[in-house]
Amino acid sequence: MITLEKNIKSVKDVLTSQDIIVFEFSSLKGKKFAVLYADGLADKNLIGELVIKALRQVEAEAGLEEVKTHIACPEVKDGKKIKDAISEISDGNAVLFVDGEKNFFILGLKNPPGRSVAEPPTQVTIKGPREGFTEDIKVNLGLVRKRLKSENLKVKMLSSGEKSATAVAMIYVDGVCPAGLPEKVEKNLAEKKIDIVADSSYIAQFISKRPRSVFKRNGSTEKPDIFCAKICEGRVGLIVDGSPIALTVPYMVTEDIQASEDYYALSYRSTILRILRVFGLIIGMYLPAMYVSAQLFKTQLIPYRLLLKVASSISGLPLSPSIEMFLVLFVLEVLNEASIRMPKYVALALSVVGALVLGDTAVQAGIISTPAIIIIAFSAICLYTTPDLVETSTTLRWILLIVSGSLGPFGIVVFTAFIICYLVTEQSYGVPLMAPFAPLVKNDLYDSMVKANMYTLKNRPEVFKVKDKVRLKNK
Repeated sequence: MITLEKNIKSVKDVLTSQDIIVFEFSSLKGKKFAVLYADGLADKNLIGELVIKALRQVEAEAGLEEVKTHIACPEVKDGKKIKDAISEISDGNAVLFVDGEKNFFILGLKNPPGRSVAEPPTQVTIKGPREGFTEDIKVNLGLVRKRLKSENLKVKMLSSGEKSATAVAMIYVDGVCPAGLPEKVEKNLAEKKIDIVADSSYIAQFISKRPRSVFKRNGSTEKPDIFCAKICEGRVGLIVDGSPIALTVPYMVTEDIQASEDYYALSYRSTILRILRVFGLIIGMYLPAMYVSAQLFKTQLIPYRLLLKVASSISGLPLSPSIEMFLVLFVLEVLNEASIRMPKYVALALSVVGALVLGDTAVQAGIISTPAIIIIAFSAICLYTTPDLVETSTTLRWILLIVSGSLGPFGIVVFTAFIICYLVTEQSYGVPLMAPFAPLVKNDLYDSMVKANMYTLKNRPEVFKVKDKVRLKNK
């Protein structure tokens, strides 16, 4: 006969930690029970109110079905294998064993610690929703369901990580999402085996065909409104438990020059801002390289009066233009990294010291020139007009600086051609990264660098080849 003590021992032999709590109790009629849960993950108050109090009137001869009718918990599942009990306890749920019964109940009373819903720090908006994803997958799913109340919204729960067993929610809109896309994403995720998935960035590499590429292969966002808008266009979304950053595929480069605020403002204003972001990205990557190239190889590229100013500022400097620019860029990256890692108030003082004292002193000492500091500072500001592309653009800026110092304008042109050819030939789940420009999809151009009004965007993007193409039915 299966005794209560035997079931408890089977679990405790595996989960030997002291934070695995075993609470044994009996009903008024003598029926014995035991609740096992991980301290800090399960809600003790709900266990007491919905389980322990509810089972006080159970008869001594009651079976599992009768016991189940007394449990007031809204989420109750039947369990048969001890390994399932161990998995659920580790996940934060509670397990109820009944004396004399082999099977058990899994109680959905998980309540892990977490922060409340707030505005995401990486995607601040002036106009529009301010809610952001948190680290709790259930809260994030609720934020999605809050906006998409459709019966076609499909959520499939997956798991990744041999040791962590991290929950991953794959979300798409049935009837809109292209056929076979969810299966491809699930297959790529299932093929990768790793001990722990600590963040969605792990998943981003798993679902990418070229994880070592400098360029992204998936979209990312911390805002539920952006996430819902993307999956309604035909994408598949992934929400990872423990991460506030959701992923979407397929991905196009034009996504990162768009902002959620573009869809809440006038289309003319949004178009101007998108063009500004593109020019800011290009200037941020190419300005230091062009300056070095012009100084070393083609001084004719600099206007005459400006050339006189530059010549007067760099006369007597001990460093070559390329080494000088490398030094200033290196100092900028060190200051940026230090300001992020250090405490907030110390980081503020560090930024002031680094920008004013260190920069001004270096110029007065004749180590670096004023134009070099101005160019690097302006380049850094321009890159942050598209924050989602900062990692890629910063890497390309270093490469362009090396190429310009070695080969001059010719090297810049050749490297640019290589980047364009690479982007034009690459795809993300069958969708070209440079769409709708390469290949040219005329109808999709109205939501690329140009933002048209909602009546013009009545159809979903053609490049996704969705089933339901019409999203605005004007009656």
